Amino acid sequence: MTTVFDPGAAAARATGAILDDTLRGSARGIVVDSPPGAGKSTLVVRAALELAAAGHPLMVVAQTNAQVDDLVVRLAEKEPGLPVGRLHSNDSDPYDKVLDGLENVRKSAKAADLAGLDVVISTAAKWAHVKNVEPWGHAIVDEAYQMRSDALLAVAGLFERALFVGDPGQLDPFSIVGADQWAGLSYDPSASAVSTLLAHNPELPQHRLPVSWRLPASAAPLVSDAFYPYTPFRSGTDHGDRKLSFGVASDGSGPDRVLDEAAEAGWGLLELPARHTPRTDPEAVRAVALVVRRLLDRGGVATSERADEPVPVTADRVAVGTAHRDQAAAVRAALAELGVTGVAVDTANRLQGREFDVTVVLHPLSGRPDATAFHLETGRLCVLASRHRHACVVVCREGVAELLDEHPSTEPVQLGVTVKFPDGWEANHAVLAHLAEHRVRWRP
Repeated sequence: MTTVFDPGAAAARATGAILDDTLRGSARGIVVDSPPGAGKSTLVVRAALELAAAGHPLMVVAQTNAQVDDLVVRLAEKEPGLPVGRLHSNDSDPYDKVLDGLENVRKSAKAADLAGLDVVISTAAKWAHVKNVEPWGHAIVDEAYQMRSDALLAVAGLFERALFVGDPGQLDPFSIVGADQWAGLSYDPSASAVSTLLAHNPELPQHRLPVSWRLPASAAPLVSDAFYPYTPFRSGTDHGDRKLSFGVASDGSGPDRVLDEAAEAGWGLLELPARHTPRTDPEAVRAVALVVRRLLDRGGVATSERADEPVPVTADRVAVGTAHRDQAAAVRAALAELGVTGVAVDTANRLQGREFDVTVVLHPLSGRPDATAFHLETGRLCVLASRHRHACVVVCREGVAELLDEHPSTEPVQLGVTVKFPDGWEANHAVLAHLAEHRVRWRP
């Protein structure tokens, strides 16, 4: 007898176990690994509400002001009567002005002003400056894999127990200085908070969220196999639950054919002729812009479990992802020339955590003469390939598979450093092999 996978039940079981450990467990730390779109923020909000309801005031640590403000708004929506503190910086514009309209939110640059509130939320950078306060019994660290271990060390004295929630497949924490001199040491400040925490405390309970509610059934198997081999996950939807269609027929061009392929299969590869190009490859940039223009011109509509009727795929539900900021700037300029506004165009770093109906990706290795560690970083490709609910179109020049084979990893092996698996070389090959099944060759 075949057991039918029930995504809702699986997610509920995982969440129940996490909340039980958080509320009734004795471990000083609990780690939760979450795939893209599994409901990290929903879990953080629910855990905060349940801790507060049980009489456990807590602090919440997020990595950016945008993440902090989003959590404050979500808490206010879920529990309008819950007293929430927003600890902010002394900058001239320190928080989203939406918070001014929330009666239960108190805002201050001083932690003492927020003492006694059920929940106080701020960035890791701001928490690091908080001194001489009574430690909180509980803390929740959101996007814990984006937090460097030195940032965790700076706030560790402010709480007794913590729930760490994050996505292990995302980009590693950003550092503006080289950290080679600490590589392999137990106190490497550039390592993520979670990896350092577990290196010192391997006995801590570890949980994982087993379902992605963002990625469609066409995408979850590839992203899971390529980037999460040790923490596999499933899509919360099945084949046929979502559909992308167009009101205007294809004109037979490359961009239209790849859009039709992506609408049908969830993936599309628009392959340009092999060539070594500048980073802001004008042909590839224009191809990206044309795909977006045609997607909007053809009146794309998305059918999903979120709505009874098909919903138009408008510009704000489309994103373009690149590896470099200058590439993003070039795409913005190309879109402006075509009269397209409102589309999110940014690097993988800035698209982390965001969700769209359709994404168009300029492949990090397209047109390159070499495959550097930056372009092979597993998290970069993972972020770019996991932002969409319906379809992802990748624009790339031919020859990347050969480029990978000519440039195997030459990074030095360092003692004491856990080998990142899967490595970017292997993940790139896995993704390319899948995209090859949905290739549309185009000679613009």
